[in-house]
Formats: sequence, C-alpha cells, structure tokens
Amino acid sequence: MSLDEEIKKLTLKHALLNAIKFNGKAKPDAVISKILSERPEFRQQIRALIDLVKQTVDKVNSMTINEQKDMLMQIWPEALYETKEEKGEKKLPPLPNAQKYKLIVTRFAPNPDGPLHLGSARPIILSYEYAKMYKGKFILRFEDTDPKQKRPILFIDKSTEKKEYDYIRRDVEWLGAKWDEEYIQSDRMDIYLRLAKELIEHNGAYVCTCEQETFKKFRDSSKPCPHRNHDIQTNLELWEKMVEGHFTEGSAVLRIKTDLSHPDPSIRDWVAFRVVNIKKYPHPRIGRKYFVWPTYNFAAGVDDHLMGITHVLRAKEHLSNTIKQSYLYKHMGWTMPEVINFGRMKLEGVILSKSKIRTGISKGEYYGWDDPRLGTLMALRRRGILPETIREIIIDIGPKPVEATISWANLAALNRKRLEPIANRYMFVRNAPWGEPPKIIITDIETLEAHLPFHPNYPERGSRILKIETINKTASIYVDYTDIYNNNKIKITQGSEFRLMGLTNIKVTSFKEKEIIAENIGNDLEYAKNKGLPIIQWVPINNNTKIKMIMPEQIIHGLGEPLLSNITINTPVQFYRFGFARLDSIIDNTLVFYYSHD
Repeated sequence: MSLDEEIKKLTLKHALLNAIKFNGKAKPDAVISKILSERPEFRQQIRALIDLVKQTVDKVNSMTINEQKDMLMQIWPEALYETKEEKGEKKLPPLPNAQKYKLIVTRFAPNPDGPLHLGSARPIILSYEYAKMYKGKFILRFEDTDPKQKRPILFIDKSTEKKEYDYIRRDVEWLGAKWDEEYIQSDRMDIYLRLAKELIEHNGAYVCTCEQETFKKFRDSSKPCPHRNHDIQTNLELWEKMVEGHFTEGSAVLRIKTDLSHPDPSIRDWVAFRVVNIKKYPHPRIGRKYFVWPTYNFAAGVDDHLMGITHVLRAKEHLSNTIKQSYLYKHMGWTMPEVINFGRMKLEGVILSKSKIRTGISKGEYYGWDDPRLGTLMALRRRGILPETIREIIIDIGPKPVEATISWANLAALNRKRLEPIANRYMFVRNAPWGEPPKIIITDIETLEAHLPFHPNYPERGSRILKIETINKTASIYVDYTDIYNNNKIKITQGSEFRLMGLTNIKVTSFKEKEIIAENIGNDLEYAKNKGLPIIQWVPINNNTKIKMIMPEQIIHGLGEPLLSNITINTPVQFYRFGFARLDSIIDNTLVFYYSHD
C-alpha cells in the first residue's frame, strides 16, 4: 500500500495533536502508534511510514504551539477533542441562565421541505443533549406553514406506507434523539389566527395593502406606510377579509409594528401573515382550508412561547429573526427564551444545501436524496456513517459561534474507529472490463484450503474455511483486477511472486488471454514476509457471491466470498485492501453495498 495523500494528512493530524498535547513538541513514536491503531494495515509499509512521520514531526515541531493550534483548528476542528485529557465523555458547557427555569425545554423545528443534512444534526443533538443534561423536555416541531416557497414534502418513498414527514422522524431517531412531544404547525393554524387577532387588538400589527415596491420605498426611508396608522377596528375588519379570502395573493399582508429606524431594514415592520393562492398552492397536508399563512417568525415565535421553550439553539443566520420575534413578544407581553446562536457546520467538498440538491436531482445529476455524494443524513446513513460518530463531532464542537468545516477524511477517521471493532473482514475482487475478474490458474497443487478469521483482533468470533477445488493438481481462483492490471495493461511479469491471502505463495509462469498461469511455491508465511511478497485477495471461482458496490463517483461490480450471502441488511463489513461498506439490499442474488470509506 502506497503512502498516498490520505496517510500524509493522517500523519499531519496526529503530529499536530501530539505536539499540542506536549507543549508544542510531537514525539515520532507516539504519532506512529496513533496511526497504526487507526490504520493497522500500514504496518506492511512501516519503514516508509517511519520516514514520513519523522519528516512531518520535524516540520510540526518547528512551528509555535499557536501556529499548531491554528492549523489544527483550520483543517480539523473536530479533532481538537484528542488534545484534551479524556476524563470520561466530553460534555457540553452549561446553558446560560439555566437556574432561572424550573424545567429546561428545547426544541428542534425543521421545515419539512426536504431531508435533513449534516448541518441539521447540530441543532438536533445539541437541543436533545441539553434537555437530557438538565432532565428537561425535548420537542420536535414541524414548521410547515409555507405551502408556496418552502413547500412541505410528505413522502420520500411513495412505495412505503409511511406517515407524513416520517423521513425526518427517521433521521432524528437515527441520531438517538428521543423527543417528548411532537407538534405540526399546519395543525395549529387556528391558534395562529386567534393570536394574530389579539396582536391587532394590542395595536401591535396592521394590515398593509401597499404594493411591494411602494412599501419598500417607505421602509428604506424609515417612514410609515399610510396603513400603519389605521385604527384597531379598521385593521380587525381588514384582517377578517384576509382570513375569509377577499384578498388575492400579494395584495395584503399583516405586518408587525417595529422600530422604523432600525439599522436592519428587513426588521422594519416585518410580515407576520401573507395571502397564498391556495388553488395553485394547496397545502400538501390540509389542502385549501386557509387563505392566509403565518411566516416563520410569527409561527415560531408563538410556538416557542406556548410550548414553554426556555432555550432556542439555532444557527447564526437567525440573528435577525431573534430581533424580529422580540417585537412580537413585546407586543404580547411575553418573555423571550434564551437564544444561543452557533456557527454553521459544513462537510468539506459535500453539498448540504437542500435547494442545490433538489436542483441537482431534477437535472439528473444526483439519483436521489440519498446519493452517496451528498451530505444528507439519509445519504450518510446509507454509506455506513454511524450516528455515534456524528454525535461525537457535534458534542465536541458544541454551541460555538464559529463556523466549523468538517473534512471528509476526519469524519471517516472517527467513523473508522467505531467500525473497525465491529466490522468483520471479507475478501472482494473487482471485475475486469471484459466482465469477470482476472483468473489465476495454479499448477502443482494437491489441496488448497484457507483458514481466515472473521476479525484478527477478536478470535472468539471464529473463522471460516475456504476450500479450492483441485483437478489434476490444478486449481483456479479470481483475483482483483487492480492487482493485475493498470489502465488495462498487465502490470506483472513472468516470475512475479505473490502471496494469496491466507492461502499459499505463487509464482507467475506464463500468460494466456485473460488468464495468468502460476505455480504453487508453498504456503510458507515467513518466506512471503522475508521476500516482501505483495499480498493479494481472491475468491473461489465456483463458490462466490455477486457484489455491486455503490461508490460516490462510480459503481463497481465484482465477486466476494460465499459467506457474505449470510450477512443481514445494514451490516457493516470491511473488505481487505478496499475499505468499509454497508450491505444495503439484495437484488437478483446480488449483494448491493454502499461504500463507506477506506
């Protein structure tokens, strides 16, 4: 295995971590130990690894400790947890003013206009963990009051008999967040209409029939529009007409009275309700029942109050929304909840934007919301990323206001630590362009039998025996295409020697079309080690399993060991010298795996 860019990045990460832990000076032995515990297969290239580690440690040790921390924070913010003394599980910092409240109540409030992504996991896990920390209550609330711009999606898979919005419930459950109460805002429309009327009666809102551009001129010049000073009774009458459907879309809105001189123009008299053309945009859940619909800030502000939310954890992009909602609370005489704004969380090189994903799917660039190139939770779950891995990252980053970009390499590294002890090892060989994998015919062999443990570190799991049929002292096996060919050109020569994993040592004697002839040169493992023979995997020709491997950028077909047919859906496995994968389905006797990472 070559020391490619990934192992260089892994070496740099552990050199930085070790240096920060020991006052700016990393120790090569400690770095090597960390790398091998994470990637034990690199023991085969230990000499090259030692040289690389020494070079990297020298470079890191020449930096100041602040430069080391800056580099680690910039490239791997989630890895900083390794620089701390691990005295038990990492904990979140205390909530502000928690002592003021008898019961801490948090919520996760998604707009169900598409599946959740990695960024969504941050408010889910933080809100749930804080509620659990304080023995409080965690609420799941679907904010689906925009049937036009952010139209809710009821079903992702219409072939299943799932309830509406189950695709979000499934993601939240997968992350281990158990909610105590659930609400759907489209079921609460009568509450919003009633409180809008109360707000008008408190002289905190008015019906505006200005054209959009006309109102914008008033707003930008910090002047009231002509409707702002209408008396309460006039506004109540106009509001009733809005509710009864006498206004067309865009002809009337209900505005919250705010400070017209506020430096942010978007806050000035923001819209609380708007008319929606329900013939064109009926709500997917409740159809054409309502002519007016609340905006996010009105519905969310009302529900946070009525549901007793004490702490709202959301991204910094909602800073202006907090200000907008404060005017609603002031008019109604309510107390604002504590609001904690954290930075966005991104996955390096992976699309998280729902609008971009939706556009990509419509153009055929992605085949669905669970395309392995995407950062949706359903895509990560399908790839075999464990929820514990995501939780670990989010708990470590916490509710910090800074943005955090998670590299895929480090997400994979953390996930690998959790998969490594639970995933059994199997052999998998890729097909050649002509269809089947390359074939090796072994001569001068009496019997051929391999004893392979399911996991080298857990002998109690047992092992399997793979027997190769021999006829006239000849046996045939399939091997991986990439071990024999490079760009469709054969890369081995006559006399090349290999060790077939767990089986025997062979020497290439001749070539036929699409076949290699090799002689058996004994099963001496020490001989293979002393000569540094490449170890290649293989599968029997007459007893194997068809495999379809879905990768982020391609689909690979090949063959695997026969016992793979016994594993169950969702089982993670590690294919030797290929990587981790998760069994997704079985179609026409073919095992369909989703590739996780190496």
